[in-house]
Amino acid sequence: MTDNPILDAYTARAAGLAAVLDATSPAARDAPSPCAGWTARDVVAHVVDTQRDYLARHDVDLGPRPDLADPAAGWRTHAAAVRTALADPDVVDRPFESVTGPSTLGATFDMFYGFDMVAHRWDVAAADGRAHRFTDEDLDVIEGMVAAMGEHLYGDGVCAPPLEVPADADRQTRALAALGRRATVPA
Repeated sequence: MTDNPILDAYTARAAGLAAVLDATSPAARDAPSPCAGWTARDVVAHVVDTQRDYLARHDVDLGPRPDLADPAAGWRTHAAAVRTALADPDVVDRPFESVTGPSTLGATFDMFYGFDMVAHRWDVAAADGRAHRFTDEDLDVIEGMVAAMGEHLYGDGVCAPPLEVPADADRQTRALAALGRRATVPA
């Protein structure tokens, strides 16, 4: 742990996504994910590109985009560059007027892109025919974003509409349903 909670959160969430990517078979890289029209590789490209775009819009240069021929290797290269950027207090603490009001680059990055690194673990694992088990902390991130985004979460290109689940569904099933995903992986 550092004295930089944004960096610590990023490091943990990036490692969680890396673990899923490392466990994903090469054949599944181009398999369909639960994100309509996206393969597992497309999901990783989305996470990489949105983080890069956000930071670039705020004059943070991460260098060249990594090659995603091997998504796990590309992810590790990207995550290392982001960790270097987030280690700089001038980046993390830079004031920023976000859509929700005054914030910092780091806090906004943590909220939106931290969520992506957690939620998309499910999508990559599902493309490989595996279910991913979220921790309670992961579920806190998902539920926090669902609450913060409200109906905006279901806008064009974000998440599919929420799914109905039984009243006695477990926490992960409810969280995935709120993201428009089923908690079972098709066989």
